Amino acid sequence: MAGSNGRQKTVRDMILSLGLIGIAAAIIYVFIPHDDSDPDIPRVDYRVELLTARRAAAYPVAAPEGLSKDWKATSVRFRGDDFDAWHLGFHAPDDQYVQIEQSTQKPSTFVDEASQGAKATKTTQEIAGRTWTHYTGGRYDALVLPGKSSTTVVAGTGSFRQLTEMAQALKMS
Repeated sequence: MAGSNGRQKTVRDMILSLGLIGIAAAIIYVFIPHDDSDPDIPRVDYRVELLTARRAAAYPVAAPEGLSKDWKATSVRFRGDDFDAWHLGFHAPDDQYVQIEQSTQKPSTFVDEASQGAKATKTTQEIAGRTWTHYTGGRYDALVLPGKSSTTVVAGTGSFRQLTEMAQALKMS
């Protein structure tokens, strides 16, 4: 009988300890400041990479001109050894993501990678004198412009209105 009384105290002490730990955790959560806002995404300057890509690429490299300051460039890269792959990513005004991708890679493979699985629709759109094809169903929606030596993809989580705005702003040199 003496052993069962000791077990009851052990269980009671354990429950009391867990209760105190729970209260301490609640107090810490309430009184320690924490920030639930989105992190500030740093803006990147892509001018040097753009000049490098325009000198090295086998096609006219696309970059936007005239977008509002609300569009924030967040990533840039040019890989001359990987099908002259050009990437320029933007944080759009409504917290969406829009990217410009260009490459000399086989178009079907490249578009699938750039849009992360989107498929061509029968919808085309005339933008700045060029015919773009709508792609949907992947992680990103996309506008695709096939070229003679390269393929241009404007893709992202943004709406087709935002993708169109980006495509309209593109200057290829």
